[in-house]
Amino acid sequence: MQWQLTKNRWRSICKLVPPTNAHSSGDTSTENMKFDDWMQLRNLSHSSIKKYAGAVNGALSDWAMRASLLDGPLTAITDVSHLDELTNQIRKLPVFIERNKTGNSMYSAALAQFRAYTAQGYGGGLESDVENVLNDASVGETERLNLLKARLGQGKFRQRVIAYWTYCAVTRYSDPNFLVASHIKPWRAASNTERLCQFNGLLLVPSLDAAFDKGFITFDTSGLIAISPQFSEPEKLGICDEMRVNLTASHQPYMDFHRAEVFRDA
Repeated sequence: MQWQLTKNRWRSICKLVPPTNAHSSGDTSTENMKFDDWMQLRNLSHSSIKKYAGAVNGALSDWAMRASLLDGPLTAITDVSHLDELTNQIRKLPVFIERNKTGNSMYSAALAQFRAYTAQGYGGGLESDVENVLNDASVGETERLNLLKARLGQGKFRQRVIAYWTYCAVTRYSDPNFLVASHIKPWRAASNTERLCQFNGLLLVPSLDAAFDKGFITFDTSGLIAISPQFSEPEKLGICDEMRVNLTASHQPYMDFHRAEVFRDA
């Protein structure tokens, strides 16, 4: 009973914390790239882009809200697991079944494209990550508490990252009240040990944390920043191509993963 109460408390807490890799409600999984821009980058035809974006922003959102599945537009969803659950419910709506049939499965295709776009955020949603930790029978309560705190940007992981870096790893800004302990290898891809490892962390100012977390920047083996071609006007956030970070050999496996799996290099 005591652990059940703890579970409920953590579920309540995670709803109050702004996700580190959630985005503004007007966009979806990337702050700097809208759904239609993402489709254009992947060489979809102009007519397909118009149809899919129109379906997601229009009919699909409207049907979901009318059925009380959503309180706002579909584009507010940033968590892939939440989107999958919602998509399954939308597909069961009579209006979806009818319109999708007469529209040659266009609405199914639009949902599939939107899911692929949302998945590009890579980090997943805070609530689903917390739920996975709560339900993981392989970890003890002490480790579970440490993992939960790490996912919420608190606890041992943050303490270790602050102790290692002491200031922003790039700008050297030193007030910890304004610094974020950011995982290099994302939470979803990391083992429990990696999730708490200080070498899997960078201490960053919020603008750099957001760009790094979403794959708009990374760092090469020498520590020099690489800026994604998808990142529009990074200079307005104070991000430039001369920035660098001092990486050790212990950081390199994590940064290798970030460059290969998170960074938006095309």
